[in-house]
Amino acid sequence: MTAVLLESDLPNRTYRGKVRDTYDLGDRLLIVATDRISAADVVLPAGIPQKGRILTQLSAWWFERIKEVVPNHFIAVITEENKGLVPFPLGPEYFGRSMLVRKAKRLNAECIARGYITGSGWKDYQRTGAICGIPLPAGLRESDRLATPLFTPSTKPDVGHDENISYEQLEEIVGEEAANAMRIRTLAVYNYAHTVALERGIIIADTKLEFGYWNEEVILIDEVLTPDSSRFWPADQYRPGGAQQSFDKQPVRDWLAKSGWKEGTPLPDVPADVVAATTERYRTAYRMLTGQELAE
Repeated sequence: MTAVLLESDLPNRTYRGKVRDTYDLGDRLLIVATDRISAADVVLPAGIPQKGRILTQLSAWWFERIKEVVPNHFIAVITEENKGLVPFPLGPEYFGRSMLVRKAKRLNAECIARGYITGSGWKDYQRTGAICGIPLPAGLRESDRLATPLFTPSTKPDVGHDENISYEQLEEIVGEEAANAMRIRTLAVYNYAHTVALERGIIIADTKLEFGYWNEEVILIDEVLTPDSSRFWPADQYRPGGAQQSFDKQPVRDWLAKSGWKEGTPLPDVPADVVAATTERYRTAYRMLTGQELAE
């Protein structure tokens, strides 16, 4: 099995997330996607082989295609050939998983586009008849496509769970002008990506985006349209009225839920078959969307 990268160790690290490590290069950042995986808001001890490379290269594929729709921070994926773009030596384990980006000032909220009624949105609808306070028609089934995609922002705390907020609350956090740009650009990215993915046999049920200021403009940052930030469903298996098959870390979520693990206790090791199944889901999504096998 391919070796995993769980920790990166480069100069000037400014942030360590659940999956990504960020390094300050002056007017640019280097974002390294590790093979770490989280579930239930905790990082598990095992990694998922090739996950970091898939996240980085799929994000780059989308960034290149949506740059005419929405400006973004992407500059290059770092490889053996262009490693000179980084001002310090990189081992081969960093190639293909490290992304050079413009340094934007992050806007402290997440932007979710929901095209289908699923996940927390489905639970919210069952309870209130609405999603994040947005009323919906009665009688919708789980996984039904919504007549119009919804924009539902949330907080982005450094620790703990994200919390859904209203559009008015988003305006209070980032300002009216930025909130409007985030809403318009989130829905533009989602609508474009949904069309592109559907042509390739994948339904993007929802996605989570982040934005920041660069040169006084609101641009797309972080990752975009990956199995970590989006729900990808195989279109040929789509059956509204229940939960859907997906190309993401669902095997890990399911295993952890059945393992008996309780918050605050030591995390169990992820079984090899669960790890392999998760890698295959990520690879399948990459292959279907890009039409290519993952570059090693």
